[in-house]
Amino acid sequence: MKKIALFIITIMVFTISKANYNSAKVNFNTVIAADEFKKIKSSELPPAVVEEILKQYPTSKLRQAYKNNKDTYKLIMVLSSGTARTVYIDSYGRWIQKKK
Repeated sequence: MKKIALFIITIMVFTISKANYNSAKVNFNTVIAADEFKKIKSSELPPAVVEEILKQYPTSKLRQAYKNNKDTYKLIMVLSSGTARTVYIDSYGRWIQKKK
């Protein structure tokens, strides 16, 4: 009986810890490749986006900014090494992984 109770408790702890681990993972939104982006000025970026850019890319520069009708921003960043990187972010400052 003790072994069964211990087994059940172990399974419950494992299940709860697995659920907590899965909920703690960073979930990226996806952008549909067919979304059309329109060029915008950098001054039109929301404060949350600007803060996240400064936090993640402090030494890079913003080359171009685009926005689609779903308030998703496509940013072309020039890194300190001189290479360009295209990143996607929503209006709340959450990074988005582009769907391939």
